[in-house]
Amino acid sequence: MSDTTIRHGKKRFYDNAKFPRGFAKSGDFTLAEEEILTLYGDTLQALETGELTPENEAEEHFLTLLDNPENANSKVERTWLKYVRLARGRKRFHTLNGRNKPDAGDDYVEEDASLNEED
Repeated sequence: MSDTTIRHGKKRFYDNAKFPRGFAKSGDFTLAEEEILTLYGDTLQALETGELTPENEAEEHFLTLLDNPENANSKVERTWLKYVRLARGRKRFHTLNGRNKPDAGDDYVEEDASLNEED
């Protein structure tokens, strides 16, 4: 599936709290990224929390990657960083209302037509 030697998880990885309909249906991940997260997510989360110790060079590189995300060099690492950013980062909220209120001088004043008529 991928170009990494990171172990597959003992179980499939899901995040029902942040992505209750699944990773791909959220609109944030591709089908390939969803497959990577479900296969490797359990292992990556355990490595990140310290429940697992790294067994090879790829897993050791993943742990150093957590402090230096710009060093991601595999699809698995980039997908995990994307997941962390979306799941743990601040969610953007877009409203339809603007923040700026119009100035007092910008008020629309309707002129009285009778004042503009010449006698």
